[in-house]
Amino acid sequence: MNGAQLFVKCLESEGVSQIWGYPGGAIMPVYDALLDSPIRHYLTRHEQGAGFAAQGYARTTGEVGVCMATSGPGATNLITAIADAFMDSVALVAITGQVPTNLIGTDGFQEADVLGLSLPVCKHSFLITSIDQIPQVVRQAFETAASGRPGPVLIDFPKDISLESTDLSPLSRRTFAQSPAEASAEDVDKAREMIAASRRPVIYAGGGVGKSNGVKEFRDFVEALGIPTVHTLHGLGGLPGDHVLFLGMLGMHGNQAANHAVQNCDLLITVGARFDDRATGKLAEFAPDASVIHLDIDPAELSKLRTANVGLTGDIKKTLPRLITPTPDLTAWRDRCLAWKEKFAWRYDAPGDNIFAPAFLKRLSERAGDDTFICCDVGQHQMWVAQHYRFKTPRQHLTSGGLGTMGFGLPAAIGVQCGHPSRNVINISGDGSIMMNIQELATIKRYELPVKVVLFDNSALGMVRQWQELFFDNRESEVDLSDNPDFAAVADAFGIPSITIRKRDEVEAAIDQLLNSDGPILVHVLIDRVANVWPLVPPGANNAEMIDRPFAPGRSTN
Repeated sequence: MNGAQLFVKCLESEGVSQIWGYPGGAIMPVYDALLDSPIRHYLTRHEQGAGFAAQGYARTTGEVGVCMATSGPGATNLITAIADAFMDSVALVAITGQVPTNLIGTDGFQEADVLGLSLPVCKHSFLITSIDQIPQVVRQAFETAASGRPGPVLIDFPKDISLESTDLSPLSRRTFAQSPAEASAEDVDKAREMIAASRRPVIYAGGGVGKSNGVKEFRDFVEALGIPTVHTLHGLGGLPGDHVLFLGMLGMHGNQAANHAVQNCDLLITVGARFDDRATGKLAEFAPDASVIHLDIDPAELSKLRTANVGLTGDIKKTLPRLITPTPDLTAWRDRCLAWKEKFAWRYDAPGDNIFAPAFLKRLSERAGDDTFICCDVGQHQMWVAQHYRFKTPRQHLTSGGLGTMGFGLPAAIGVQCGHPSRNVINISGDGSIMMNIQELATIKRYELPVKVVLFDNSALGMVRQWQELFFDNRESEVDLSDNPDFAAVADAFGIPSITIRKRDEVEAAIDQLLNSDGPILVHVLIDRVANVWPLVPPGANNAEMIDRPFAPGRSTN
């Protein structure tokens, strides 16, 4: 074998069955070796699309996603997807070709220091400098990506090493036992005492619930203690959206019930969340009267932003059952939280006959089925989905959280569909986001993937326009997208069926067509340009100071 063939055999040994990528000169030997491999390669139309497709696969299967690109611009195009995976703790192995070792550092053709570029956004980065390193580097890359707090790992593979001859063999595949540090009995006892002494506790849960495969343990914990619960954007689905104790998403565009409960609690039990600024608002005034119990697999997160009275490092799946303890009578507190939930329930009675995006998403949620995956881009539609779609499990909902990457949703949906060919996969996008990676419609068509696309079109960069309206005296700067193409015609040009709807009496039939389509389809949904996402925590405010005027007099809101 040559080095490239050995490398591909090592990927096979790690159980890799699917890769997303784009070939080029430096990675060409690996692509040649793939021709003799059972690994299925999907050609995306941009390297960023490959990275996000690998993420979609990883986020929903629990396996490590793999993407591949050539040196130079191919590698730099992967960096955004790698950084996104790093911020959202997604297990990813990114493979990049590199110029021959004798050209590294000479500004050779298509050379880039991808090792240096990747260091801030990877759990670990490898530059292979000897053919003998290949088996161990591949093994370590996959173990590092999947263990502890998941994240991306880069393997940079010089072309000359991929062409060298070798008689080495892949390492035998083995399952590695994760053994994160366990919370001490003393700290668990302290946490139990705090829970028993609390009168107004709230559970604040994030993406760690799903990533730990601890949904059952989390739900058992909530049920046993009867504590009102809020979720972050990535925590949605930890409790089913219709659970009586679920108050909604907290934070900048969260439900007011969730924010009021957190702001008035005396104990915050933080499970797999990291006190992100979009969740906390003004950090100094976040949950001001609360003591904090913080559970996370990453010790670096404990007391990083909010000091924890008790920090519990370890697998939350194992830690949560240890925290179940008798609680005082929380009836009055629960009733108060449920009164907020009723008072601040979402409204869908917008005036007019144009399409009201929240109502569209509520209806889609009611009809799509519990096994449907929703892949969101970034912007107003992302927040509307988080608010109005009732998720049953965390893996059902995919979006770019920490990095907030426009263009995430369409290629992520491709990866999800590749991993779950018989499931419904819906990308919900905006007219700004979809143009970032619209070329991946070609990937959908080539592989006949039945990805559904719901495209909300308000002819503007809606979230930026909303902020300019509210906080920059309505001085709009570079948010006009009124020269958008006819998206239905664009989809048709890619060979993907499409429909366009403008009025709310067209919604039901459009959802019918979307859900009953055997193949891909794009539903182009025209909405009002000035529709805003409500409520909103203004910059510099705490979460109790939300602005909420969904149907303001004199303004078109639908």
